[in-house]
Amino acid sequence: MNFYISDLHIGHANIIYLDKRPFKDIDEMNRAIIENWNSRVKPEDTVYILGDFIWIKEENWAFYVEQLNGNKVLIVGNHDPKQFSPATKRLFSEITPFKEIKDSGHHLTLCHYPIPFFRAGSAENSYMLYGHVHQKQDYEYLKDMRKSILENYTGYGTPNGNFINVGAMMPYMNYTPRTLEEIISEDKKYRQTV
Repeated sequence: MNFYISDLHIGHANIIYLDKRPFKDIDEMNRAIIENWNSRVKPEDTVYILGDFIWIKEENWAFYVEQLNGNKVLIVGNHDPKQFSPATKRLFSEITPFKEIKDSGHHLTLCHYPIPFFRAGSAENSYMLYGHVHQKQDYEYLKDMRKSILENYTGYGTPNGNFINVGAMMPYMNYTPRTLEEIISEDKKYRQTV
């Protein structure tokens, strides 16, 4: 089974304040992320991490990565290292800046950065999953753009608006890797409340 999540920021104390995360300190946040992850992900599953994974020196990543179940594919974000050591590379199935895959009959474009007009973005069964944009002003811009695109979608040949933020801090993600079906379903509910 495939799971998706972005912007975990493991080890990043200031992100608790910046995102208004519901944790008293970095140790509580790191523990919750590991527990949430392992409660969902089995050793044979694959988790696509869409960037900004761990906020500590790269040589210390193994401490956290080895505690997390599943095969891990890292889609590199702006706060991830630009180069990885061979030891860290062995912790992942793949490390790449961008990826396109199929999941449950859907074409997925995976990138840390939002791409509202992604390749295959006019097909109803295509989705762009991203992170990077926390619930701040830039997220509001994207939310408004997406609403306009969704309202004007006329079928193949026009953008479908199926780009979804899978940042850990999003209410429907709740610091837990989610399946594509869960993300699509929860995103629809979330859009109706905001």
